[in-house]
Amino acid sequence: MWYAIMTQDVENSLAGRKANRQAHLQRLQELVDQGRLLIAGPHPAVDTEEPGESGFTGSLIVADFDSLEAAQAWADSDPYALNGVTRKVIVKPYKLVLP
Repeated sequence: MWYAIMTQDVENSLAGRKANRQAHLQRLQELVDQGRLLIAGPHPAVDTEEPGESGFTGSLIVADFDSLEAAQAWADSDPYALNGVTRKVIVKPYKLVLP
């Protein structure tokens, strides 16, 4: 089943994001390679795709997991969560309707 993983960053998270980005993207790539990633991306802190030093406020990931518990465990073990970038994680079942 699909699960939406919605995160909120700590204030001034850009340095932490940069330091942990490679490991974070590697985990996402594993989901891609397994055919389990629907979408993933950050929420810019300002209304532009390239926020520069304004950074990001969190992320959205929608991926396929066997259970809510498995999705939560995956989210909790993300490098952003483990290294102080993320201050809040919400994981919910997601039903794809469109397209």
